[in-house]
Amino acid sequence: MTELGGFQDHLARIDLTDGDVSYESLDEEDAKKYIGARGLGVKKVFDQGPDVDPLGPDNLLAFMNGPLTGTQTVMSGRIAICTKSPLTGTVTDSHHGGWSGARLKWAGFDGLLVEGQADEPVYAYVEDGEVELRDASHLWGSGVHDTIETLGEEVEGNVGKNLSVMAIGPGGENGVKYSCIMNEDDRASGRGGTGCVMGSKNLKAVVIKSGTKMPKPADQETFMEGHQQAMQVIQESDVTAPNEGGLSMYGTNVLMNITEEMDGHPTKNGRYTSGVSYNNEEQGGETVIDAERISGENVRENILVDEPTCHSCPVACKKEVEVQTMHKGEEMNVRMESFEYESAWALGTNSLNDDRDKIAVMIDRCNDMAIDTIDTGNILAMAMEATEKGYLDDVDDGEGIDWGDEEEMVEMIERIAQREEGDELAEMLGEGQEGFADAVDAHDCRLDVKGQSIAAYDPRCMKGMGIGYATSNRGACHLRGYTPAAEILGIPEKVDPYEYEGKGELTATFQDLHAISDSFDICKFNAFAEGIEEYVMQYNGMTGLDVSEDELMESGERVYNLERYYNNLAGFDGSDDSLPERFLEEGGMPGQGASEGEYCELEEMKEEYYEHRGWVDGVVPDEKLEELGIDVGPGTGVSSGDSQAPADD
Repeated sequence: MTELGGFQDHLARIDLTDGDVSYESLDEEDAKKYIGARGLGVKKVFDQGPDVDPLGPDNLLAFMNGPLTGTQTVMSGRIAICTKSPLTGTVTDSHHGGWSGARLKWAGFDGLLVEGQADEPVYAYVEDGEVELRDASHLWGSGVHDTIETLGEEVEGNVGKNLSVMAIGPGGENGVKYSCIMNEDDRASGRGGTGCVMGSKNLKAVVIKSGTKMPKPADQETFMEGHQQAMQVIQESDVTAPNEGGLSMYGTNVLMNITEEMDGHPTKNGRYTSGVSYNNEEQGGETVIDAERISGENVRENILVDEPTCHSCPVACKKEVEVQTMHKGEEMNVRMESFEYESAWALGTNSLNDDRDKIAVMIDRCNDMAIDTIDTGNILAMAMEATEKGYLDDVDDGEGIDWGDEEEMVEMIERIAQREEGDELAEMLGEGQEGFADAVDAHDCRLDVKGQSIAAYDPRCMKGMGIGYATSNRGACHLRGYTPAAEILGIPEKVDPYEYEGKGELTATFQDLHAISDSFDICKFNAFAEGIEEYVMQYNGMTGLDVSEDELMESGERVYNLERYYNNLAGFDGSDDSLPERFLEEGGMPGQGASEGEYCELEEMKEEYYEHRGWVDGVVPDEKLEELGIDVGPGTGVSSGDSQAPADD
């Protein structure tokens, strides 16, 4: 039971095996220690135990709000989905924006805790503090778009107005390890395979009907002071200010030309650090692959049709597009939200494809099938390299997939999601990078950490991303600790992207700060303007607490260490904090920039990072757990002297 402001003090525990729904209050001590959303969700998953089968009934799938979700707080429309990942074997949390987080809060909930496995497909209907399980047999096999349309009609709601639907597609139903949960058609909890967990539980969707229960700040004066200060710095930032050429103008894809120009844009499955270096090396300088063709500037000029936004967000980074293109002789018309940087890179230049309109089609197909665009693009690029090297000569009559084959890429997205019996290549690709590499002995083609593939930043250029990918608790990820803020944008101050010294400490600081924002749950883009001062004022004002900046940063550190401790108990240690050999042994190719001949000095950064964290070879020792107040249950202690076996992930 808690009287903290910002919370509804109401959780639903949904047992799909028995079809029962019960309700419980928040633990106030946990809420103070772990804030909410990501932090509290990970604590719930931790309490379920690290030994659970990710696809078994005992794995918890937690849909969690934070104390700032759905309030007046700027960019507070996000929700965290926490579970044990079937892709990595680690704890994972995956977030999406839009309105479902706010609507869940307004419907009277801080979270939905889903466990068990239903005998037949069901969906959960949420309204006015109650959850009802309903039959979803008629929806099984449907794509996300049709599912959302059908459910909107069934519950007599207006999706996007007073109704949110979080749904899986065929990818989650068929066990694709990187399948995701889609919200309102095109906003994804993309990483870690949350949709695969949801599919294993026979849960097709969660439908939320808006209520009117918006929490009010416990200390209105403090909250409004923080809110007004946050609004001011957001409107003054070059990155977040409305219509100033940053996120508001071009969306996340504003980074496409920037990373290409600084020679930090992985190309051809990360063999090159930019399209220019690829063109110079393999094409004799002739421009064949051009990142500008799929950039935010190009998208805005040619195919932009709308700029929707999330709850309480003045930035409006989503760039809705509409394209007409041909596919196998037939005209295709696609309208979708949104043409994101990571998606455009993974399905684009990293696969030697710069067909803007076909990439829009691929993103739409991934969204409808509900599979992660980053992992999908990366696995296709990996398959292209494996084809080139002859690793697929004995698979499906050696058909493979050629570099930049847009027609085949569109088809493969459908094939991966459907995983039809006898489709050997699609079956292997659905297992993710590690599973695919094991099947065809293509480990030299992998671009993943702990089974999850990298994002669109080359660690031979941005060294902070190297240590960030390696030490991310959920596998390779740019969003655990977004060092490009400092390495590219100079936030909070400019650092040399090619310098590795100091990046261990910088990364840990970003990781702790983002653990806070993910636990609030507010958009990470606020960190391009806001800092810990604005966070403290808004958090204290909403909850009624009186924490200091240092205390709030310690909460972020606690969340990060709890995740690492979970992973240690699951068998992970410093040997798993690795990078693809490509970044450690293959220097940047000749090109336009400073990446030529560069490697990622991972071991040096790990040493600095572990020292700053107080970890021993990637393991959280007992004294660190005690320092942060993380409970060590009987028989589960992890100390620096323990021998940790690598996880079978």
